[in-house]
Amino acid sequence: MTVMVNHQPIVGTVIAVQANFYRVQLDQAELPLAQAELLCTRRARLKKMGQQVMVGDRVVIAEPDWQGQRGAISEVLPRRSELERPPIANADQVLLVFAMADPVIDVYQLSRFLVAIEGTRLKILIGLSKADLVSVEAQKDWCDRLLTWGYTSIPLSIQTGIGIESIRQELQNKITVLAGPSGVGKSSLINTLAPDLTLRVGEISEHWRKGKHTTRHVELFELPNGGLFADTPGFSQPTIHCLPEELIYHFPEGRSRLAAHTCQFTDCLHRDEPNCAVSGDWERYGDYLGFLDEAIAAQTERHRTRNPEARTKRKTNRMGTDNDEPMLEFKRYRRTSRKTQQQSLEKMYDDLQE
Repeated sequence: MTVMVNHQPIVGTVIAVQANFYRVQLDQAELPLAQAELLCTRRARLKKMGQQVMVGDRVVIAEPDWQGQRGAISEVLPRRSELERPPIANADQVLLVFAMADPVIDVYQLSRFLVAIEGTRLKILIGLSKADLVSVEAQKDWCDRLLTWGYTSIPLSIQTGIGIESIRQELQNKITVLAGPSGVGKSSLINTLAPDLTLRVGEISEHWRKGKHTTRHVELFELPNGGLFADTPGFSQPTIHCLPEELIYHFPEGRSRLAAHTCQFTDCLHRDEPNCAVSGDWERYGDYLGFLDEAIAAQTERHRTRNPEARTKRKTNRMGTDNDEPMLEFKRYRRTSRKTQQQSLEKMYDDLQE
């Protein structure tokens, strides 16, 4: 039974998932005891249907216990977007943060992040943090360079306040996913945008001049001026999931060239094919060729693991590392069920009786 408040169903947004419980931020302002959040479980019916509940989901609450601040999720409303890594629903945009100094920008790593995020089909914002550590000319050079890639960027500085107001306006009334390698100042930026959160800030590794991880799980936080954001765990090499023939559309430079001209072959991979519309006169063409080799290798691996004659299979462990494991022969190592054992014993008993 869905409880109604003022003839309206109780609707909220999942802001965190903790084991089998979901923290739901409620929409209605006029609720019993001025409740803003409820700790909810998922109805068994949703579990049987295989309905996953993700951070960012819009859900309907049934049978709320206002005294105990508990409830049950009875329905998950349709999603307008969905991310697998990190698992977030209904996000509007991604804010990619890279530092212009300490550590300096790794161009290949930045390009890899952008290609991976392009696969989400979300709007991409680029924040260049620690702008106070470089000159104004260096800031302009980076912004102009990224503009040739097809992206606008905003220099940021927590110390001087450069770009903070611009980012605050971009995040207002939207669900934003923060991404970027560790140590670039994401947590410091969040603490500036939402001072009440005081997220833990990590130091820079002196040996590698890289950041240490400070974010361990995905959670939505509320901004004072409206909007939600998710600070995702930092990682250095995001995985690119796309087919080889789709990769070129993850580059704005490639998309613009294909919009103006057509390749001679419909299955062109834009390497060394004749009369290719995507020539190699743009900066990230080398990155495209490297990522294309990865996409082709991944596609070959998928086909190999689907081959019944293959002796090994590719498996991803909890740490995200791919390993080859031997494939067991079909049904050879499967344990006999208790029901089958019981039926065999009954048949043996009947045979003895006869």
